Amino acid sequence: MLAALVAALVAAVTVPAAQTAPQGADALGPRVVVRGLAQPVGLAAPRNEPGRLYVVEQAGTIRVVDRGKRRAIPFLDIRKLVLAGGERGLLGLAFHPKYAQNRLFYVNYTDRNGHTNVVEYRSNGTRALPGSARRVFHLRQPYGNHNGGGVAFGPDGLLYVGTGDGGSGGDPENRAQNMSSLHGKLLKFNVAKRGAKAQIAGLGLRNPWRYSFDRTTGDLYIADVGQNAWEEVNWVRRGTTGLLNFGWDVYEGRAFYERKPLGRGKLVMPVAQYGRNGGCSVTGGHVYRGSNKAIQGRYFYADYCTGNVWSLKLANGKPTAQRKERFTIPNPTSFGEDAAGELFAVSHGGTLYRLTP
Repeated sequence: MLAALVAALVAAVTVPAAQTAPQGADALGPRVVVRGLAQPVGLAAPRNEPGRLYVVEQAGTIRVVDRGKRRAIPFLDIRKLVLAGGERGLLGLAFHPKYAQNRLFYVNYTDRNGHTNVVEYRSNGTRALPGSARRVFHLRQPYGNHNGGGVAFGPDGLLYVGTGDGGSGGDPENRAQNMSSLHGKLLKFNVAKRGAKAQIAGLGLRNPWRYSFDRTTGDLYIADVGQNAWEEVNWVRRGTTGLLNFGWDVYEGRAFYERKPLGRGKLVMPVAQYGRNGGCSVTGGHVYRGSNKAIQGRYFYADYCTGNVWSLKLANGKPTAQRKERFTIPNPTSFGEDAAGELFAVSHGGTLYRLTP
């Protein structure tokens, strides 16, 4: 995704070469919606605004694309607050489930000191109101990489924030398995409660660049960027209780990375992984819930370095019909859904695509 992100955001899924997507009703391809965006790294849309997409640009702006046309004036411009470059910048966006009523949304960015901030804003329905900013979370970053960057609301109405392990390589300070650190964690926040503290839902993450909840089932998919060998996709069924442990840095994918005791929590192993033959940095996506019945329920994800795109379905937690798609997307940094559940993707080079037959 970002130049340094190529080196640091490394993760993936093992898909036999023979399992390529068929040609026909369930064959997809990328159709250009808008070009000329400035290093887009995220994409979101509230459920009450059909035909409208909000694109996150790394330097600190959010652009509105309304029925294929990009608005000239940004929805949000916080470039003066953001340190951008490499794996830093304005990295994530999530709209409150009740955005139509309360106009609240949340962004994740690295500030001028390189530290992570999750901030709540209110809009007037057209643009963000800068004076409405309320910081929900702040995390000091010891290194310049592995900042995570995602924000997403779960079916429980809580805001989920995935944090990287703090950076460098190999988690040298063992933050991901340490419950005393908020690095390398899946955190959740009750944003309705002022001053609510982070709750740790999971540990053992390296750099969960992109994760999403299936809008139909509520299941969680986390794509965690690997170190030197394996990119991975993790899955958590809705309603799962108790602390979860995604394995890093005892495991990278399903393989041992460092032989040492595993920390607390129930171990979650990847439902999919790929090695360096598939790419070097996984970009998580979404389960398709749009109008094309042929691909209903398929989870799509990609690799930043190669542009490869894969999809799979899960049956009782096991991947089925796992395949490599016939198209690629150059340097994909994020997927996103519109109000109707149709699937889109952005390339770091500046193009917004719709995935369509």
